[in-house]
Formats: sequence, C-alpha cells, structure tokens
Amino acid sequence: MRISLVWAAAPFYYLYQAVCGTLRFHERNRESVDGLDRAGERMVFCLWHDELFPLMRVKRNLDIVTVVSPSRDGELLARVLERLGLRTVRGSSTRGGMKALLGASRLMKREGIHACITVDGPMGPRHKAKDGAFFLSAHADAWIVPVRILPRPVFHLPTWDRFKIPVPFGHVDIYFASPWKVDPDKLDDSGLISARTRLEQELEELVPSPGKKSKEPS
Repeated sequence: MRISLVWAAAPFYYLYQAVCGTLRFHERNRESVDGLDRAGERMVFCLWHDELFPLMRVKRNLDIVTVVSPSRDGELLARVLERLGLRTVRGSSTRGGMKALLGASRLMKREGIHACITVDGPMGPRHKAKDGAFFLSAHADAWIVPVRILPRPVFHLPTWDRFKIPVPFGHVDIYFASPWKVDPDKLDDSGLISARTRLEQELEELVPSPGKKSKEPS
C-alpha cells in the first residue's frame, strides 16, 4: 500500500503546484504573523476545512505541522503535504486525536515550529469549530491565528464541506486575524464554549461584507 500511495501522491503534488502557480494571491495582516515568527513565538493557524487547498501560500517560509486524518485518504493527503514542505501527525476527532495533538505540541515546543488546524474537520459540521486547536495552543503556549483563504472563482466538490478548488488563473484572498491566546486554566466547558464562539465569530468577520471591497496590500 505504501508504494502505491507514493506513486499516487506524485500526480496530485504536480497538479497542485501547476494550479497554484497560476494564481494571484493577496494577503491582509500578514505582518502580525511574520512579527511573531521573528520573535520566536509559536502559532496555531485555524482555518475551515473547505479553504485548505491554497494553504502553501500561508506557509511560505514558516515551519508548520498539521494534523491529518489516519484514514487511507489521509495517508495520501499527508504524503502530498510532506512533499510540499509541511510536517504531519496523524489523528482526528474520533481516532487518536488527543495523541496526535500531544505529538504536535511536543514537536512545536522542541523545534519552535507552528501548527495548522482545520477546526471543523475532518467531517464537520461545516464551519463549526472543534476544541483541538485550543488544547494545542494551551499545551504548546502558542498563539491562535484565525485565517480565511478565499479563492475566486472556485469549483465546489460534492463533499460535506463543499471543498473549494481554485479555478486556474484566479485570485486568492488570504486574511489573518489578530493573534490571541487561550488561558490554559480555563479549558473547562464554559471556557471552551467561549473560545469556540470567539474563533467562529472572528473567522466570520474576516470576510468583507458584500459590496465592501477590501484594500489591496501595498
């Protein structure tokens, strides 16, 4: 199986690189991320599962680990992501999730790297945050950074999240919210509800209102 997955990952990798090479990216508030990275601070990038495709533009020179489902499809995704320069640990909300988060936390602290979590993955509900990012932030003493990655135009896959595939030669708008931290002593039920509410609200508010054009980066 491993040999077949190695071969299967290659065409996905080259197709991904070909599509992303045609896209025009526009980033907002990137300076807050780069400032924390230069200061040696760790971050957990939090995004929706359907906006994962153009993630590598967020990465750039950052060293990032991400949690990938332990399924066979996850194995293929992990191999593609590793080819693209991301590190991966395996787990989900139902299979080995806490073990994966602790493994990612240890890696972050040991090597000073960041993490990326699709906070409604791997199976939804769509755009409803789960708690993994907050536990990871607390264990690794890392900043929560909400991120929206919005390609236009897009193809939507017939999946639970209506996964977005950018149309070649289109645009991708990337929005970073101001970083914040969770209080490790407030990860009880009420604290987690508050953190989920804040994260969902900030992710929603990152998208410009209809009819309101955001400024192009300088």
